[in-house]
Amino acid sequence: MNIYFQNIRAINSIQNLDTHLNIWVKDGIIAHCSKDTPTLDIDTRIIDASSMIASPGFIDLHVHLREPGADNKETIQSGLDAASNGGFTSVVCMPNTSPDIDDVTVVEYINSKAKGFLTDVLISAAITKQRTGKSITNMLSLNEAGVVMFTDDGVAVSNSEVMKLAFDYAAPQDLLLAQHCEDHSLTKGFTMNESALSYKLGLKGYPTIAEEIILSRDIMLAEYCGNRRYHAQHISTKGAVDLIRSAKAKGLRVSCEVTPHHFSLSEELLASYDSCYKMNPPLRRDQDIEAIIEGLADGTIDCIATDHAPHSLHEKFVELENAPNGIIGLETAIGVSLTHLVHSGKISINKFIDLFTVNPRNIIGKEQVLIDSGLNANLTIFDLNEEWTVDKTKMKSKSTNTPYHNHKLIGKQKFVFNNNQMIECSL
Repeated sequence: MNIYFQNIRAINSIQNLDTHLNIWVKDGIIAHCSKDTPTLDIDTRIIDASSMIASPGFIDLHVHLREPGADNKETIQSGLDAASNGGFTSVVCMPNTSPDIDDVTVVEYINSKAKGFLTDVLISAAITKQRTGKSITNMLSLNEAGVVMFTDDGVAVSNSEVMKLAFDYAAPQDLLLAQHCEDHSLTKGFTMNESALSYKLGLKGYPTIAEEIILSRDIMLAEYCGNRRYHAQHISTKGAVDLIRSAKAKGLRVSCEVTPHHFSLSEELLASYDSCYKMNPPLRRDQDIEAIIEGLADGTIDCIATDHAPHSLHEKFVELENAPNGIIGLETAIGVSLTHLVHSGKISINKFIDLFTVNPRNIIGKEQVLIDSGLNANLTIFDLNEEWTVDKTKMKSKSTNTPYHNHKLIGKQKFVFNNNQMIECSL
């Protein structure tokens, strides 16, 4: 690994950095990072990077690696190959595996399987044992084992008493609780967002209020229990954005994420009955999309996460009502977000980078990544203006359930560096 990026734009808000530099990465180290021109080794690969941007390595707080238990959909290896090809140097894996990540032994298993890859795996564990919403896991032991966040992702902790106990249990170590916000009594058997369109199509709907009821309850519990740390996962409605905005205005320690599909795709696509548009939470209305984009622009929404949810072909491509929820997203997140947020003029490139780097690391309390000479290279390098067409057959994920196949995007990941490794992204 010996590569020189000539005249690349380097951006990192932590360093108040936004300027064109010459960056030389050699043997996993940033050997040179300045406007000066170094004397390069004869075997150095030189790249004219005037159209590229170097940022701290991107991190995704919401990824389903499926292992253990569902390696027909994804394995830790294939998921991390997809992550690095998508431009991510870190991912947080979700606990809805089989067995669930509710015990230190499962954490140890994942850590052992995730060694040696370019992309680091951070682990979220369940709030309740077997994610049943009944008994609290040993969060303190799991935290000692390195778990960065607790969530029953895929299902909400519906019982308010159990959620209150979880906040109280998390208090001594100030642990982070996260929630898939869904009142399941309102969503059983849903296929899409509840709206005039769902009635027209004859499909069971998921009302927006089902998300907002749990989110509102959790915000109140977090405040009542002493202003505890709380993260709302993949919010999708205007009401949810408003609730987060109000909580932050009160000084509560609440954060949230949104997915690229929830600000780039709408419920209208379900009229095709294509299961690649079926997910949880479902695609929403235009006013929800507008509210999400506004929340990203004004800082209400902290970060973008993919909710990468691979499913095998035979599972996903059945009748829409019977198909599982979820899509893959690691390898399209940068292109979709640049196309729909930056190139549309909704947010700046600087804010875009913060949404994938600084903010998510702040949420889970991880050390920030710096770009400077002598430091280990943890970098995501992308071309802001490269146009490309998504081809699911070129993806590294084991599954191909993407709604973006054949979509034309502007902006593409190019190189990723971490752990003394480099890949040149191929899509």
